[in-house]
Amino acid sequence: MYKKITTLLAITSLSLYAYSDKDMDGVDDTLDKCPNTHFSELVDMNGCTIENLEGEHHFDIIYGLNFTKADYTTTEKTDTTTQDLQLDYYYRNFSLQLISSYYDYNNKTYNESGMNDLFIGAYYKLSPTDELTLRFGVGVAMPTYDSLLNNNNSDYTASMNIGYKLESINLFAGYSHTMVNDDDVVGVVSYQDTNSFTVGAGFYPLKNLYVSGSYNDSDSIYKDVETIKSLSLYAFYNIDANWFTSFSYSYGLSDSASDSSTSFRIGYYF
Repeated sequence: MYKKITTLLAITSLSLYAYSDKDMDGVDDTLDKCPNTHFSELVDMNGCTIENLEGEHHFDIIYGLNFTKADYTTTEKTDTTTQDLQLDYYYRNFSLQLISSYYDYNNKTYNESGMNDLFIGAYYKLSPTDELTLRFGVGVAMPTYDSLLNNNNSDYTASMNIGYKLESINLFAGYSHTMVNDDDVVGVVSYQDTNSFTVGAGFYPLKNLYVSGSYNDSDSIYKDVETIKSLSLYAFYNIDANWFTSFSYSYGLSDSASDSSTSFRIGYYF
């Protein structure tokens, strides 16, 4: 049961981080001193060309480590560690995403570990104006495990994110809808489609450091469960032209949310 919750929340959070890169060179727009480089050009940490590449195809690989503490009113205190591997492919304003993760779930009476759902997503970005960025996405979460709660069917997600640059501040919001196709277990659990919302703002305290805060609101995949509400802090740091890292912390505001969740990620763009 935990696997499905973890995967859906991870998909939502990953899709809503406020990061804008209009020329798709791996350098955020507010750091980019050469904002209109062609997609086939390899750039330095300032976004300026250092080498022309033959193709317009780029990739990144990201490793993440996540730690979650939960003490729900209906369960025991639980600690969960999750490791995830994310692969992204970029072509102009189009991108593909693959996320796989492994969890380790522990409380006083029960321990479990294994694979979460495998997520595959596709995204397209539009920039109607210099200040406005829109990002549309669709994805599927495919089960990679057996479950006694019938929650091993594929689920489908659609999302839309909007970012607006207001001088030195970036305002953002996002919405996603997930079609949960799992079969109810009579007298045990009932599933439902979910809607998720986020709103927040970010800025650059340093030229290669981005910091943001957001409020998040998401339905539970289980019927008759309180909406999951949380506050999140996020930081993204460009190490150089290829390496980058991020850190996030989430604090639960509702009884249905985890008490806290911390995530560290490091990636390489090529």
